[in-house]
Amino acid sequence: MGKARSAARGRASAAPAGPWGGRARPNPNPFEVKVNRQKFQVLGRKTRHDVGLPGVSRARALQKRTQTLLKEYKERDKSSVFRDKRFGEYNSSISPEEKMMKRFALEQQRQHEKKSIYNLNEDEELTHYGQSLADIEKHNDIVDSDSDAEDQGVLSAELTATHFGGGGGPLPGKAAQQPGGGEEPPKSRRELIEELIARSKQEKRERQAQREDALELTEKLDQDWKEIQALLARKTPKSETGGGKEKPEPDAYDMMVRELGFEMKAQPSNRMKTEEELAREEQARLRRLEAERLRRMLGREEDAHSKRLKHLSADDLNDGFVLDTDDRRLLSYKDGKMNVEEEPSGDASGGESGEEEEEGEGWSEGGPEDSDSPDGHSDLESDAGSEDARGPDSPDGLESDAESEVTSERPQRGPCPSPGERLTRDDRAAARAELPYTFAVPESFEELKSLLLGKSTEDQLLVVERIQKCNHPSLAVGNKAKLEKLFGFLLEYIGDLAASDPPELCVIDKLVVPLYNLCQMFPESASDAVKFVLRDAMHEMEGTVETTGRAAFPGLDVLIYLKIAGMLFPTSDFWHPVITPALLCLSQLLTKCPVQSLQDVVKGLFVCCVFLDYVSLSQRFIPELINFLAGILHMAIPNKQSQGYTLVHPFRAHGKNSELLLVSDEEDMATWQRRSLPLQWAGSLKAQSKTEANHTRLSCLAVCLALVRRCVVAYGPLPSFHDITQPLRALLTEYLSARCCPAALQELSRSILTEMESQPRHCRPLVCEKSKPVPLKLFTPRLVKVLEFGRKQGSTKEEQERRRLIHKHKREFKGAVREIRKDNQFLARMRLSEIMERDAERKRKVKQLFNSLATQEGEWKALKRKKLKK
Repeated sequence: MGKARSAARGRASAAPAGPWGGRARPNPNPFEVKVNRQKFQVLGRKTRHDVGLPGVSRARALQKRTQTLLKEYKERDKSSVFRDKRFGEYNSSISPEEKMMKRFALEQQRQHEKKSIYNLNEDEELTHYGQSLADIEKHNDIVDSDSDAEDQGVLSAELTATHFGGGGGPLPGKAAQQPGGGEEPPKSRRELIEELIARSKQEKRERQAQREDALELTEKLDQDWKEIQALLARKTPKSETGGGKEKPEPDAYDMMVRELGFEMKAQPSNRMKTEEELAREEQARLRRLEAERLRRMLGREEDAHSKRLKHLSADDLNDGFVLDTDDRRLLSYKDGKMNVEEEPSGDASGGESGEEEEEGEGWSEGGPEDSDSPDGHSDLESDAGSEDARGPDSPDGLESDAESEVTSERPQRGPCPSPGERLTRDDRAAARAELPYTFAVPESFEELKSLLLGKSTEDQLLVVERIQKCNHPSLAVGNKAKLEKLFGFLLEYIGDLAASDPPELCVIDKLVVPLYNLCQMFPESASDAVKFVLRDAMHEMEGTVETTGRAAFPGLDVLIYLKIAGMLFPTSDFWHPVITPALLCLSQLLTKCPVQSLQDVVKGLFVCCVFLDYVSLSQRFIPELINFLAGILHMAIPNKQSQGYTLVHPFRAHGKNSELLLVSDEEDMATWQRRSLPLQWAGSLKAQSKTEANHTRLSCLAVCLALVRRCVVAYGPLPSFHDITQPLRALLTEYLSARCCPAALQELSRSILTEMESQPRHCRPLVCEKSKPVPLKLFTPRLVKVLEFGRKQGSTKEEQERRRLIHKHKREFKGAVREIRKDNQFLARMRLSEIMERDAERKRKVKQLFNSLATQEGEWKALKRKKLKK
C-alpha cells in the first residue's frame, strides 16, 4: 500500500511541468497530430504552425459556438429580459443597512409623488367672499324666496304650527286676554291664517323699505365720496408748479407699433371663380344688355313684372314712394268759366298702344328675346344703317315698317309730338345704332365678313370679343367646334384686309389679340389652319416655278401670315409643326424669288425682318439671310469689282437689275432723311418721281444696313463669324470707298465695320501637330538592387505598407468567410438535430397511441368473444 502511493507520487513528480509551472497537458494522440512539411529549409526563418492539432481545435471551436452562437439561436424569438434594478444590489461599497435605508426612502418618495400629483396647497384655506369653501360646500343655508333679510331660512314657530300643526282646533299659546280680565273667545283657524298672512306681508314691506333706505344712503355716500375724491385728486397747473417734466415724444418704433395696432386686419374674400363661371356670367350680362337694347329700339316700356320685388317688412307703412310725374292738371279760365286741358283722345291713345302691343307681340313671337338658342340674334348682326339690304321678312324690316306706320300716323294725332314721344324716338335711334350684345358664331366666311365690314376698328374688335364670350366652350357642347372655325375665318378675313387697296394694317394689328386668344384655347386647330394657309402659298409658288422657271414674291397677305405665325407660336423650339415649315417658306422666298423692282426689295427686306424675329431667341444661323443682304448691298455699288465675295442666286453680278439701288444724284442724297419703310409699299407701290424713287432706294439701304447690324450682334459669338461676314465686310468697304451715299449711311457703315472687327476670333487655322522624335532603342541593362531575397523590390516604403495591408485584408477576409461558413454549418446541424428530435418524439407518441389502440382493440375483441360464448 505504501509502495503504491510512493510509486504514484514518483510518477507525478516525473511528469513534465508546464511553461508557467502548472500541470502540463497529457501527450496528444499521434493520429491527431498534423505536421505541415516545408519544401525547403530556409536558414534564419522562424516557422509557425509546423505541427497542429485539428481535433483539439475543432473541439474548442464547437464548444465556443455552443456557448455563444447556440445560445443566441435558442433565444432568437425571445424579447423579454429580466434586469435586477434593486438599488445597490451589485454595489459592494454600500453596507446592507444603508441599502435598506436608501430603498425605504425611495419607496416613500414614490408614494408621495403618486398621492400629491393633483394635490393643491393643503396648508392654505381657500375662501370666497370671506367664507371658507369647505363651509360653503356643506350647504347649511336654506334660501327663502320671499325674504332677502338677514334671517333667511329661519321659520317661525307660528308658521310651523300653522302649516304643520295638524288638526282643526285652535293654535296653542294663542288665547288672548280681555281687558276686563275675561278671556276672549278663540278665533277660528281661517282668521288666524289671514292674520298671519297680513303680518308676514307687513314685515316684508318693512324690510323692503329698509333696503331702499340703505340703498339711497349708499348712493348718497358714493356721490359725496366722488366730490371729495375730485377735490383730493385735483392737479395743480404747470404754471403754479413752475413747469414740470415734459412728456417724451414717442420714437419711430412706438409710432410703428401704434400704427400696426390700428391697421386694418385682413378680411375674408370670396373665392376665385372658375373660367366656366366667368363665361356664364358674361353671357348672362350680354343677354341682359341685348334685351334692354331691343326694348329701347322697339320703344316698349319697361315691364313692371320684370322688376325684382323688394322685401316688405311687417310694419311697413308704404310711404317710401316718389312721385315721378306731375299728373296735376293746369287750371285756366276762358270766358269766365273754368277750363281744364283734356288729355288726348282715348281712341288715339288706345290705337297707339294697341299698335305698340301688336308690334311687341309680333317681335316677341319671332324675335330673339324668347329664344334661348345662341342664334336668336342672328338677324341683328348687321348695322342698323343697312336696312335697305335686309329682306322684308326680317325682324328689322318689320321694325322699320312698324316705325314707318307709327310715324305716318303721328301727324294725324297732333301737329307737334310730345316730349315723351320725341325722347322715345331718340332712344329708338340710339338703340338701333348701338351694336348688339349677343352674336352667334358665323357659319361661313361671308357671314363673318358681313358682320365686320363697314364698322370701325373698335366695333370690329367688340363684335369678335362678344362672339367669343357668348359662345364660350363651357356654355354649350358645340361651341368648341364653332370657335375653331372662327379662327380660320378670322385668318381669312385678315388676308382679305391685307390684299385690299390700301391694306388696313391698323385693323390687322388689333385683330391679332383675339386671334392669339383663340390660338391659346385651341392650339391644334389653330396650327392646322396656319399650316393650311402656308401650304397653299408654297404650292402656288412651286407651280409658278415649274411653269415659268421663276417665281415672284407673294402678296402682302402671305407675308402677314408669316409674321402672325411667329407671334402665335414659339419660335425658339428646335422643331415645331408650324414654325419649322414657316422657316422653310421664308428661306424659299429669299432663294427662289428674284429682285426685279423696288417693291420686291421692300418685300425681301420685310422677309429678312421676320427671319430675324424668328431666330432672335434661338440664335440659329440662316445663310439665306446673309446672302440676300449681301445681294441688296451689291445693287447699291457702282463699280462692281467682285473682290472678296461671290453672289448666289437669285442675284447676278451683272445684268438688268444689278444697279437697282444705285443713287448718283447728289442733290437727292442731300435732301434725303432717314425714315422707316411703310409696309403698304409691299402691297402696292404707286408711281413715284425720280427724287421720291431715289429717297426710297436710300431708305431701303438704311433698312438693309440696320439688318446687317442685327446680324452682327446675333452671330457675333459664333466661331466662324468672321468667315460668315467676310462678304458683307468686303461690300461695306467697297460701298464706303465709292462715296455714293449720304453721310448718315456712311457713318452707319463705319460703325458696322467697327463692330465686326471688334468681335474676337474664336477659331485658329489648322496646323499639323508637333510630335517629339522617336528615340533609338538602348540596350543598356537595367540594374535593380536586391536588398532581401524573396520580396518584391523597386517600391517605396508606403507602397510596401500598402501591399502588406492588402495582403492582411485578404487573409482576414478569407478567415471571416471560413468562420461564417462554419457557423452556418453548425446552425444547420442544430436545426437538423431539432428536426430529428421532433420526428423521434412524434414517432414515439404515434407508437404509443397505436399500442393503446391495439390494447383497446384486443380487450374489445376479448369481450366480444366472451359474449358470444355466453
